[in-house]
Amino acid sequence: MEKIDWANLSFGYIPTDYNVRCYYRNGAWGEVEVSSSETINLHMAATSLHYGQEAFEGLKAFRCPDGRVRIFRMKDNAERLQSTCRGILMPELPTDLFCEMTEKVVMLNERFIPPYESGAALYIRPLLIGTGAQVGVHPADEYLFVIFVSPVGPYFKGGFSTNKYVIIRDYDRAAPLGTGCYKVGGNYAASLRANRIAHEAGYSCEFYLDAKEKKYIDECGAANFFGIKDNTYITPKSTSILPSITNRSLQQLALDMGMKVECRQIPEEELSTFEEAGACGTAAVISPIARIDDPEKNLSYVFSKDGKPGPLSTRLYQRLRDIQYGIEPDTHGWVTVL
Repeated sequence: MEKIDWANLSFGYIPTDYNVRCYYRNGAWGEVEVSSSETINLHMAATSLHYGQEAFEGLKAFRCPDGRVRIFRMKDNAERLQSTCRGILMPELPTDLFCEMTEKVVMLNERFIPPYESGAALYIRPLLIGTGAQVGVHPADEYLFVIFVSPVGPYFKGGFSTNKYVIIRDYDRAAPLGTGCYKVGGNYAASLRANRIAHEAGYSCEFYLDAKEKKYIDECGAANFFGIKDNTYITPKSTSILPSITNRSLQQLALDMGMKVECRQIPEEELSTFEEAGACGTAAVISPIARIDDPEKNLSYVFSKDGKPGPLSTRLYQRLRDIQYGIEPDTHGWVTVL
């Protein structure tokens, strides 16, 4: 293996030694297979290619100060994948099988887990695709579940630092009663054009309002949004956004810290009342928001005048990271220690 500069890793793909696979055929999941190949042999009429029968997850493993390896909220990712399977008619992968394969792929690639204090982690990507050939809109009869891993650095270049977002009304990531609440590739493909527009305008990411009325806050690119005011953590309630496991974790930690938590519709104009704001997800954990611009209304909602993350966002970020790294007690049973 070439020497990896752990401290300067970007968030991207780096080849590792092994991935693990399991096929669904004849109505049942088969045996777990270990592969060193980075490719999949796929029929040209596979339903994943034509009808979007594809789902994925994202979670992380951490090398901790005590020398152990910890995986964060693995069972929750299994349950979210099962929800996606129900949504687009794929066979549900049992939680035990999901966890067995996740632990196996992490240990097989242990030498790729970044060292503690490098700012990097081992990203785990479970992927489920319809492999059965089908011409006509029907579910496949065969599926492949594969998990690969890659060491990654921070999702945004500056790590835990503030970023600028821009409201874009011309594109929607998902419809209110569509697939927005499932982790499927089509939702992300639908965000690519708006994301490029935001980047070309000098922003870190695009910001979506609700697709139906364009009145309420929906998502920050591919991440959930939260705002903080009056010691209250407020996050949107919507049928078109992905239920973020990181967001759920932050809500619980906010309660633990004596804050209130509200999950409700947030009208755009309420942005002006927030003391802090952030985007949250597995990749970035928390990306504090410096400001959100609305070019159409010629408005800017500013949450950080000095460019620094707010105090409560910082506390939430640190507490979550300390649990992931085994520094703080895991009172909620989120962590699996290998």
